[in-house]
Amino acid sequence: MSFSSPQDGGHALDLSAGEACGLPVFGVAVHYPAGHVVPLHHHPYGHVIYADRGLLRVEAESGQWLVPPTAAVWLRPGVAHRLVVPVSLQACGLFVREEVFDRLPTVDCVVHVSGLLRELIMALSRVDDPTASSRRMHLLGALLVEELHTQPVLPLHLPWPMGENNPMLRVCQTLLDNPGDAATATQWANRLSMGDKTFHRRFLRSTGMTFGRWRQQLRLMSSLTLLMQGMPITQVALASGYDSHSAYSTAFSKQFGQPPSVFVATR
Repeated sequence: MSFSSPQDGGHALDLSAGEACGLPVFGVAVHYPAGHVVPLHHHPYGHVIYADRGLLRVEAESGQWLVPPTAAVWLRPGVAHRLVVPVSLQACGLFVREEVFDRLPTVDCVVHVSGLLRELIMALSRVDDPTASSRRMHLLGALLVEELHTQPVLPLHLPWPMGENNPMLRVCQTLLDNPGDAATATQWANRLSMGDKTFHRRFLRSTGMTFGRWRQQLRLMSSLTLLMQGMPITQVALASGYDSHSAYSTAFSKQFGQPPSVFVATR
């Protein structure tokens, strides 16, 4: 299954031309309105997902990724995922055949998008006929693989508990719905009828992160959406569970390498 297009009534896009061309990398570009959701689907290829503006959320069973215009998600073949579009944006999807996987990430991740990588993604995803210049497309695809290989992985992944009966799912989903929720680990342990140590141990085992670290990661990632929607930084800080602009800015800078004011100015 491929990207679901609102212009096509929400049906899967036709990737037959790209699949038939035999090129190692081919792609599509689709405009999504704010609030659009692409249902759960998967691809037999490696998948690069990029939004040239706005902010895109990619959800899979193992976690969630946020994709600002300076980053792209890499997913291995067969990984089921859905797309959530908080603001209107243009999404680019590239499909990479396994024959060129040698230099690509072995895990699903978010990578930095350099200026060159951005232009390569745009060029490869906006070709009406991928067979029109197969030599050029081969070269662009090869260069894209090399450029992806050199990009650093970014801390924009939020691990998700596995298993329908895992009580940590309730915790994570509640916090996802309301990142500013101030309930402590002890309060959550009481709600789930377990001791503090048991709660912390099970949360760490379920997500690979401590409760406090996971919640901060969620708050910071969720705050990116509010910033992209134009909410003032102080309001974003309070809505995300921080006591002040300065506390939020410090945490944001530590996580993303720049203060929220710079992120907003360059979005």
